[in-house]
Amino acid sequence: MALSVDTLRMLGCASTATLTTQLFKRGLRNVFVQGVRRMSRPGPSLVGEAFTLRYIPAREDLDVLSVFEDPEHPQRKAIETVPAGQVLVMDCRRDARAASGGSILITRLKVRGVAGIVTDGGLRDSEAIAAMDFSVFGAGGSAPLNLAVHHAVDLNVPIGCGGVAVFPGDVIIGDGEGVVVVPRHLADEVARDAAEQETMERFVIQEVAGGRPLPGTYPPNAETLARYRQWREQREGSREASREQAADTDPRHVAASARRPTTQRPTPDGTSGVEASKRPRREQRDKQSR
Repeated sequence: MALSVDTLRMLGCASTATLTTQLFKRGLRNVFVQGVRRMSRPGPSLVGEAFTLRYIPAREDLDVLSVFEDPEHPQRKAIETVPAGQVLVMDCRRDARAASGGSILITRLKVRGVAGIVTDGGLRDSEAIAAMDFSVFGAGGSAPLNLAVHHAVDLNVPIGCGGVAVFPGDVIIGDGEGVVVVPRHLADEVARDAAEQETMERFVIQEVAGGRPLPGTYPPNAETLARYRQWREQREGSREASREQAADTDPRHVAASARRPTTQRPTPDGTSGVEASKRPRREQRDKQSR
């Protein structure tokens, strides 16, 4: 079953710091991909389900340029088959001596509607990648082509990326801090609790900025939690009022109201006001015809 739009939205709005805290609460400590950073232009967080590609060390008699002529080559097949909205995650054994991809392959992923790419190997064309409005996370720039170090073998199998286990369908979230892996079966509850933590921490930041000391504020005691609940109620009330005001001033709403037919009250003889206004004109025509 596909993840809900709400779950993906909430995960995409949460920082990787918040998500690692939520996973820590559930006993998961090794969820942050090591040695990987955003290599593309800063933008919204990356979020999507994992589609995996596994590399093993290259062997000179097998890894020659002609292998790319075969559309079934695992690397090329991965680029052409990862579903739109998912994230291509590559296991390069944390070896960045050669590129696991470059600007041409990444451009193809972008055109196909893929959410992004994560690799614990290197990427070539890193200057071009740095200008892309597409989520690219890797271990850094590396000019040599992948065949020099990597041999692609498997698609959509469990892998390791940056020391973290990644299973197909796990949720990948990346931001300016790095990449976190959320196990698929925990995605809904982590998304919900992460959204609540983000809201709470916005309040805590306001409290600290206003001069509150850390004791009793972070983590919050009963008094701070009471202020938080009041702040949240006021905040939600303001949002509701803003939505109602926006609806009242929406041109589409105003136009629809203007198009509604005017209700005419019936006259004593049972005819509508419109019919009553037409009666004198009909009677005048009848007199003239006589």
